[in-house]
Amino acid sequence: MYDVHGNAVDEPDAATLRTLVVDGLADPEAVNPEVSLTHESGWSLTAYAGGLLLWENVEDEGAAPGTRDGVQVDEAVRLFGLLAEGEVGEVGGTF
Repeated sequence: MYDVHGNAVDEPDAATLRTLVVDGLADPEAVNPEVSLTHESGWSLTAYAGGLLLWENVEDEGAAPGTRDGVQVDEAVRLFGLLAEGEVGEVGGTF
């Protein structure tokens, strides 16, 4: 997972993940306006300040990406948690 300052966090637990998403997206001094998590399958979830989510497979150009806008922070945290647990299909089903 990458935080809003571009720092990598390997296998974040639920509390760390929540902090990275909630606090990171609210940080006015963030270097990058997003946080992202990539699963070993290549599927990646990126959340931007303001509620935009991007779902894409960074290893398969043929896989259709998806977006959702206006997503509340708690929903973003929930989806990041599912992806961290390997629930790729469940996350992808929301796009």
